[in-house]
Amino acid sequence: MRILFIGDIVGQPGRRMVARHLKELVAAHRAEIVLANAENAAAGFGITPSVGEELFGLGIDLLTSGNHVWDKKEAEGYLAREGRILRPANYPDEAPGVGAHVLRKGDRLIGVLNIQGRAFLPAIDCPFKRADHEIAQLRRVTDSIIVDLHAEATAEKVAFGWYVNGRVSAVIGTHTHVQTADERILSERTAYITDVGMTGPRDSVIGIAREDAIYRFVTQMPKRFNIADGPSQLNAVLLDIGEDGRARDIQRIQIHGD
Repeated sequence: MRILFIGDIVGQPGRRMVARHLKELVAAHRAEIVLANAENAAAGFGITPSVGEELFGLGIDLLTSGNHVWDKKEAEGYLAREGRILRPANYPDEAPGVGAHVLRKGDRLIGVLNIQGRAFLPAIDCPFKRADHEIAQLRRVTDSIIVDLHAEATAEKVAFGWYVNGRVSAVIGTHTHVQTADERILSERTAYITDVGMTGPRDSVIGIAREDAIYRFVTQMPKRFNIADGPSQLNAVLLDIGEDGRARDIQRIQIHGD
């Protein structure tokens, strides 16, 4: 099973890159399932029903998210009724939506789990212990499980990868928007990358207009962030998962657009 996972889609520039390149990527890499993180897909912050449906219409099978998924109020109702958009499973049970989903492709079932780290992020339930519970539930159905670990700290992501090594097919880091060069297959055949990267404005500060981000760093004063203009990029990884749920390969993908 070949699975394409697209890094954090940021605003309209990111959505345009998906629209321009997804079909050719799927064809070139023979991808059978497409996943993407979309917590910043609506104007750079959050997600809305119209944006979610736009991304599904482009050929994405399931969307993951993170701490910014709640930035648009309409996301609450959307996540409550649309099981193909995940919020981190370790949010309290009262939060709308679900943190895991099982996709069917032919006779294969692929579980997808969304988990959020706690280092430098809101203090929600333990990602490690919640993952134990969710993985056990998914493994009743399938051995093929992809985890989107939405976290800030590199050490937390690496530790989590080793913690679930052999219990899931892949751990794909999201949130920091910078693609890391540490893709590998861990000892028990779990594919791992600390961060898959960002799909959005390239000449920016992780998607934000440079002048807005620099102003806040220099002055420490509040500043409304705007999505950057200019050329964009698409970051992704391609996973090859065997019928036994073990990873056979992970490849980084970078596309630079106009």
